[in-house]
Amino acid sequence: MERTFLAVKPDGVQRGLVGNIIGRFESKGFQLVGLKLVQVSRELAEKHYGEHKERPFFPGLVNFITSAPVVAMVWEGKGVIASARKIIGVTNPLNAENGTIRGDFGVDVGRNIIHGSDAPDTAEREIALWFTPAELCNWQPSISTWIYE
Repeated sequence: MERTFLAVKPDGVQRGLVGNIIGRFESKGFQLVGLKLVQVSRELAEKHYGEHKERPFFPGLVNFITSAPVVAMVWEGKGVIASARKIIGVTNPLNAENGTIRGDFGVDVGRNIIHGSDAPDTAEREIALWFTPAELCNWQPSISTWIYE
């Protein structure tokens, strides 16, 4: 099964959207295998957003993600990366479809509620940045037979 990293950003945590967001992924049938509330360090933020280091918006990203707690999660399931990206919606909430997290809750690109890995290699890197192997649970929910053939 595929795994992906998701993080409810400080705006989503502050607005009380964590339960709603988790519910969307549970309702879809994906399995939560890692979850924690984190006050992000500057070091972790800079590693997470490392590919943007030379861009002018990099300091703002780091300042925002470290401004309040983040809920870091790892989800597992068939096609979870691509499906999560659809559930999340496009980066700019004003362009996101209704029914997506960003389309339903966001209005500003700088406060777009949630981060999700965009590819398998990114997911692997981000999961390793945010979680140790011991923090991930390998388990089989009894409902799996009602989700997968």
